[in-house]
Amino acid sequence: MQRFWIGCTTLAISASLVTVAPAQAESSSGCDAAVGSPDIVPELKPGLLKGYLNPSNLPDSLQLLDSPPSPGSAAESLDRAKAQATFSQRGTHRWRLAAVDADMHFPAAASVFSCTLGVPISETHTPRLFMLLRRSLTDAGLSTYKAKNHHQRSRPFMTNGQPICTPDDIEGLRKDGSYPSGHTAVGWAWALILSEIAPERRDQILARGLAYGQSRSICNAHWFSDVQAGQTMGAATVAVLHSDPVFRADLQAARREVETARKQQLIPNGDCYLENDALKR
Repeated sequence: MQRFWIGCTTLAISASLVTVAPAQAESSSGCDAAVGSPDIVPELKPGLLKGYLNPSNLPDSLQLLDSPPSPGSAAESLDRAKAQATFSQRGTHRWRLAAVDADMHFPAAASVFSCTLGVPISETHTPRLFMLLRRSLTDAGLSTYKAKNHHQRSRPFMTNGQPICTPDDIEGLRKDGSYPSGHTAVGWAWALILSEIAPERRDQILARGLAYGQSRSICNAHWFSDVQAGQTMGAATVAVLHSDPVFRADLQAARREVETARKQQLIPNGDCYLENDALKR
């Protein structure tokens, strides 16, 4: 499992957590079309590509986030109550979907939003979108680590003794701070990006992005407040990404790929039956 352990113009955007009015992908500067990710992007570690942003340009989670809930506070009580409320999901399709959402290895991770988008997301059919998701994963995930490393918050399963949906990840997660959720930051960043690529499916995509974050609580790997903070970092990362011309070029190219795939009536490569059944309620 992966751990999150110049240009032509600058486009400023405002990204909120739930109410979002995405810009059209083709609204970027025309000169962006001449740039884009190179054919080969270096890896920071095996399987983890270099992001679009330099480390110094990542949003600062210590400045943007409050500290996690303090022991005995109302917010901590809410975290514990929210965690306990998810126990009934164990063994259901929603529990299985949470395990699917936990896998951030590519190519599997690319298909998470495929059903909602309505087309396959793969290196074969949508290579620029595939690259866009891989590189933005790095940026959104790394944006959480100043706060993660500073607070070193214990995860829910370490407190309540209940299982998680990906038991093979337990030892690694014990060493990785819970606040904020890196998975949620990535999932919400992807949802915001994809809602620009396919604005006609904006609400469905954003709903899937919220469910992706909720999967971390259902999996018993993150507290409710971890997920909320992860959404903040995902939105902040996308705001910064829009200043990068390579990202903007990939965004435009990805939208054209999705339009082409839709015209060709290509079939999504996600587990749409599982997703629909798990989220229908």
